[in-house]
Amino acid sequence: MSARPNTAVDTSVCAPLPVLGRDVTVPLVTGGEVTYAALDYAASAPALQRVWDDVAAYAPYYGSVHRGAGYLSQLSTDLFENSRRTVAEFLGCRRDDQVVFTRSTTDSLNLLAAALPADCQVFVFETEHHASLLPWRDARVTYLNAPRTPADAVSTLERALADRDPYGPALVCVTGASNVTGELWPVRELAAAAHAHGARIVLDAAQLAPHHPVSVEELDVDWIAFSGHKLYAPFGSGVLAGRADWLQAAEPYLVGGGASRKVARRADGGVEVEWHTTAARHEAGSPNVIGVYAIASACKALTEAGFDTLVAREQLLVDRVRAGLAAVPEVRVLSLFGDDAPRVGVISFVVEGWNSSHFAAALSAEYGIGVRDGLFCAHPLVRTLLGSDPQDPGECGAPEAEPGERSLNAIRVSFGAGTPDEHVDRFLQAVGELVRDGARWNYRTEDGRCVPDTDTAV
Repeated sequence: MSARPNTAVDTSVCAPLPVLGRDVTVPLVTGGEVTYAALDYAASAPALQRVWDDVAAYAPYYGSVHRGAGYLSQLSTDLFENSRRTVAEFLGCRRDDQVVFTRSTTDSLNLLAAALPADCQVFVFETEHHASLLPWRDARVTYLNAPRTPADAVSTLERALADRDPYGPALVCVTGASNVTGELWPVRELAAAAHAHGARIVLDAAQLAPHHPVSVEELDVDWIAFSGHKLYAPFGSGVLAGRADWLQAAEPYLVGGGASRKVARRADGGVEVEWHTTAARHEAGSPNVIGVYAIASACKALTEAGFDTLVAREQLLVDRVRAGLAAVPEVRVLSLFGDDAPRVGVISFVVEGWNSSHFAAALSAEYGIGVRDGLFCAHPLVRTLLGSDPQDPGECGAPEAEPGERSLNAIRVSFGAGTPDEHVDRFLQAVGELVRDGARWNYRTEDGRCVPDTDTAV
């Protein structure tokens, strides 16, 4: 059975953007080598070559930020603050919004969680990534059931907000695009519902920003969070951008140099501190200036490439993959909102008769294709989509089932602006061959991962 549709997809609307690793070859367990097909963009996208070149050009001029009188320190400070302005423009921030640099989306949402006003109630769908699901430990949290349509998501939120008691500060946290299904969420409608009921909303754009233009102002969200390593930028940096009032009123996320504007001893022997009211309030310590510059470079590169063109090409790839998987009856693609829902290049599926970890291992070892298997740090959502009990075993990245046994995990293929057509073609061919012919090698579970047995071909 072939996984290839008869019609070719014209991706000539634009070429894939050059990324690092595009020529890397990897060994196959069956012998020989092949160019690696990186189809795990939803975890970490490869860095754009443009970003790497920009960082390399700056690296010799690296200096301390905000604290030095020397030329390199002044240069680095200008670069750091200009990067903040670039990111604000990329996100369509409002005039009074702040852009705070963090380590990741997870760090950004934990920062916001630490800045919530007293007695704030948080509303979050069970379908969220753990970065959005778990940070609100000091708040009153209402977890909303998985909606089955975008309209259901809006009405579910409206009912929950209308029923809240007492009526005080509230925050809604929602993804822009699911890291499991790739489906786009009705962010603008959810924001309108939140504001109509006196609540604020933060958008987890980790999977949205790399694939679609995002505007804080147009979506009317209060905050947005995303990670550089998903936006084709290397190094550990992230962003929290949006309204300043809650951030200014909160104690600094970290305390130390940079966050403090003035420190003095008191007459009683203690220390009196005046904290910054700018983004620096939550950026204590020496910042990751190279990581921040990498994010800004990626923002510029995507903007200059033209998001409309990038979106159009990615949609062709999405259609290509979905059509190819639909041609294999044993494959079931996971979805909340149905086949017609708009989505980015993130698709999860299961294969009848296959342990998901075994299938992913065979794609890697026999075809040089890197995908992800597991629960994708979205355990409640994947279990809902698989129809399993929430108490069933299975954990992200550590499958318990042996090859051939039923697993409670799924397989995720994800791609983006740097994905060549050949990688998608090879993936679809590999899926068809594995389902039709089975694996050509024996596999075993080792340290929680499915790996090929040494010298044990089928």
